[in-house]
Amino acid sequence: MGLNVGGARALSAALLTLSLAGCSSAEFFVANVPARLSRVARRADLPYGTDRRQTLDVYAPRMAVDRPVVIFWYGGSWSEGNKDEYRFVGTALANQGFVAVLPDYRLYPQVTFPAFDEDGARAVAWVEQHIREFGGDPNHIVLMGHSAGGHTAAFLAFNHAFLERFGANSRNIVGLIGLSGTYVFVPDTDELRAAFPPPYTVGDWQPIRFVDSRAPATLLLHGLSDKEVLPQEAIELDDALLLAHVPVQMHLFEHRGHADTVAPFALLARWRTPVVRDAAAFIRSVSAQTAP
Repeated sequence: MGLNVGGARALSAALLTLSLAGCSSAEFFVANVPARLSRVARRADLPYGTDRRQTLDVYAPRMAVDRPVVIFWYGGSWSEGNKDEYRFVGTALANQGFVAVLPDYRLYPQVTFPAFDEDGARAVAWVEQHIREFGGDPNHIVLMGHSAGGHTAAFLAFNHAFLERFGANSRNIVGLIGLSGTYVFVPDTDELRAAFPPPYTVGDWQPIRFVDSRAPATLLLHGLSDKEVLPQEAIELDDALLLAHVPVQMHLFEHRGHADTVAPFALLARWRTPVVRDAAAFIRSVSAQTAP
């Protein structure tokens, strides 16, 4: 199933009922109001590359020391989105006691596959080298992403050779959280086919193709009413991980759509699904293991 509507647009629609304003950015503004008032320590626009899109934000509990690290990639069909819109995700994770990293990355049409994932790998390498400065433990990193960002998180979690090509150590990745991610992605629009051009094929970009016994423990969260990325993609990945004897949990939420696995990181939408609780419990569990 392709990504017909960007994750950012779907999130905006899910938060629409929370907003009384009419501007296009109102929903993200409402989601981020509590985050802007939070006492969480935030360092913004740290460069992990030379392009203006190759920057990241770090959110940390105050006085953090050796806390588990979560790197979160937002969705948007690889053509839209920015980390500032997802401040509520970084704040929610830091409030749970984790150090959260939210990277921006280059988008289509500026770049095409595999540049999106190359930026993701560079961000992981930066985290491994620098996150102790912010109170994070580089030996316990969880990759997390929503929609197209879930693709990047899974691709990097499973494709060890690709990740290590950019200077990251895959053994530091102790977990993967997929939020309505696309793992069996097939481009089904002209724009997506242009973003994933020849000579690359599904064998090069589908995360499920790289699953093996070295994959990290995985948590898959998906709405059963998701029309943008069908829940069947999570089910297929769950089956592949089980076949490879990788610890995996999958939670499918009835009557919930594409944005309902990320919108609840905002306080005003927390009631929609238990994703914050589920994600926090998973991160604590995989981070309690002996350092790799």
